[in-house]
Amino acid sequence: MLRAVQVFLLSSLFLSAWSAAVAAPEAYIVSPKDGDVVTSPVTVVFGLSGYGVAPAGTMKEKTGHHHLIIDAPLPDFSQPIPANDNYRHFGGGQTQATVELPPGEHTIQLLLGDFAHMPHASPIYSEVVTITVR
Repeated sequence: MLRAVQVFLLSSLFLSAWSAAVAAPEAYIVSPKDGDVVTSPVTVVFGLSGYGVAPAGTMKEKTGHHHLIIDAPLPDFSQPIPANDNYRHFGGGQTQATVELPPGEHTIQLLLGDFAHMPHASPIYSEVVTITVR
């Protein structure tokens, strides 16, 4: 009986560690932080965990490249991510960008795209960050 309890406890510890290691991928904005007051140009530092960054056109499992959404909602996940002033593509695998923004309040958000600029089957996007540009 003692042996069975030991095996159960060790199995539980292993499963807990394994679950933490395979956590869902997450995109996030390292800086600026929500509520920051900044000056233009604004350097946005991209964060990603659980996936790797690869340039557009690279067909490699569990990778993608960043798209910065400025003052716009998340796009239709069944379509390629638009490319315009509100949806900026970083297909070179960049992990930060410096953008010019006019004075006022702005929202920024990241969305990871696959090799063809499509959101992944389970879309990977950050929370919205609101900043004020002086």
